[in-house]
Amino acid sequence: MLKTLRDALKVKEIRSGLIFTLFILIIVRLGSNIPTPGVDTARIGDFINNALGSSASNLLNSLTGGSISQMALFALSVTPYITSSIIIQLLTIAIPALEEMQKDGEDGRKKMTAITRFVSVALAIIQSSGLAISFRNAGLLYSKSALTVIIVIISLTAGCTFVMWLGERITERGIGNGISIILLINIVSRMPQDFMSLYEMFVKGKDVVHMVMAAAIIIAIVVLTTVLTILLNEAIRKVPVSYAQKIQGRKNVGGRQTHIPIKVNTGNVMPIIFASTLMSIPTIIINFFNIRVENPVGAKILEGLNQNNWFRPGYPWAYIGLAVYILLVLFFAYFYTSISFNPMEIANNIKRGGGFVPGIRPGKPTQDYLNNILNYIVVIGAVGLILVAIIPIFFNGRFGADVSFGGTSLIIVSGVIIETIKQMESKMIVRNYKGFLS
Repeated sequence: MLKTLRDALKVKEIRSGLIFTLFILIIVRLGSNIPTPGVDTARIGDFINNALGSSASNLLNSLTGGSISQMALFALSVTPYITSSIIIQLLTIAIPALEEMQKDGEDGRKKMTAITRFVSVALAIIQSSGLAISFRNAGLLYSKSALTVIIVIISLTAGCTFVMWLGERITERGIGNGISIILLINIVSRMPQDFMSLYEMFVKGKDVVHMVMAAAIIIAIVVLTTVLTILLNEAIRKVPVSYAQKIQGRKNVGGRQTHIPIKVNTGNVMPIIFASTLMSIPTIIINFFNIRVENPVGAKILEGLNQNNWFRPGYPWAYIGLAVYILLVLFFAYFYTSISFNPMEIANNIKRGGGFVPGIRPGKPTQDYLNNILNYIVVIGAVGLILVAIIPIFFNGRFGADVSFGGTSLIIVSGVIIETIKQMESKMIVRNYKGFLS
């Protein structure tokens, strides 16, 4: 990785792109620390934590770089855009017009991007309105007037739109996918504070033996989780495909061997996000609307849904919540894979191209074969996702190591870094080809 970066810095185009990306990221971090007008930012962190629950607020803090707990101008960051992208992707299956648009090359991609932008702004308005009204009801605005509420809504929506625009500028003139890069810097910006919290909790003030042991355990856990995450992101199952030779004129065409790479983690981080969001919805609704849960069974159910209680001593019923979480991850892994990977379409494309999987007949048998492989690796990918996600949750519940970055954040960070490095490598290869041809 360091060699790739060193070689990339020698190329003027890539060096300029990196400098431009760095400049945009500085703007993003500055905006993430400018308070929203009219909001009492001193008390907002506790309100967000109580309203969302610590697990959901930690995830949001990680994705927004801590700006949500300060209610900064960029508090919404790129979360409406990510939600919009997921919604559009899901609607593509249900709406044939969107599916055709997606297949319509560059023009279709531009139209889909424009729709995603409009939906993102609409979601930003809805989210900022909900936050502003909740803050007014909780007495967290300096004034309860309608004008103050409107100012907060406009500020948060404008901040989200500006961040989205900055992300697109990185994609056009910088390095990597702009939205992903902003998400990456938000997550990384929280890590020093999290490591400082771990240091003060487990290392500071202890004797030398305990300090060394605690530091070694923390480093080992972080390294192990990171390695598992990278392996999960990079693991693929190669399905061999052969193409028979054809005679066109006086030439033999075909006869080549290739493969279809199927990612083991086909759903990427989406199953974790879907499962975590779904489990946090009851707590969010109850806290935002100040609903009192007087039934002891209902109170225990809510405690079981809270990730912080899953491995905490004295909360045996919380393991039911853990079991529900695991089942949800498995379900969403299958669901997301079914909408992102179409075995029937791939089998038909192989057949039309005159190819076949060795030992498998073209057409329906190939489709069934791909389905069987997919069902097998989805389970492996989902189990890997669950392990990566549960390691930080275990240490949080058992030892109180409450940090904002976890398995979800590490999967995003490793994925974005790997894809950005691959993009730099491809640009260097293209440049070498251009130099050779000229």
